Amino acid sequence: QVQLVESGGGLVQPGGSLRLSCAASGTSFSMLTMGWYRQAPGKQREFVGRISEGGSTIVAAFVKGRFTLSRDNAKNTMYLQMNTLEPEDTAVYYCKEFRFGSWGQGTQVTVSS
Repeated sequence: QVQLVESGGGLVQPGGSLRLSCAASGTSFSMLTMGWYRQAPGKQREFVGRISEGGSTIVAAFVKGRFTLSRDNAKNTMYLQMNTLEPEDTAVYYCKEFRFGSWGQGTQVTVSS
């Protein structure tokens, strides 16, 4: 099993930035494909992006170049840098690893003036 803990969420104004972190433990992080999802109130959880063991990334179309995934294998941590945030980005953001299907507990991101 893999334990995942997200952090970095909070309240930000439209146009602002946040960086989310996902710290992993319990297995060899460098061998894991990791991803970010989000769930807005009243909506289904949706895919945000994914980063492979080698650092290749895939992101959802709605990201539109605003979000960047990265990882630091030495720190067992994945990041989601979010820029030019919009109110529609308000959601709970979750990280996931794809080998065992483990999820973190989520971190709230609220974009509001």
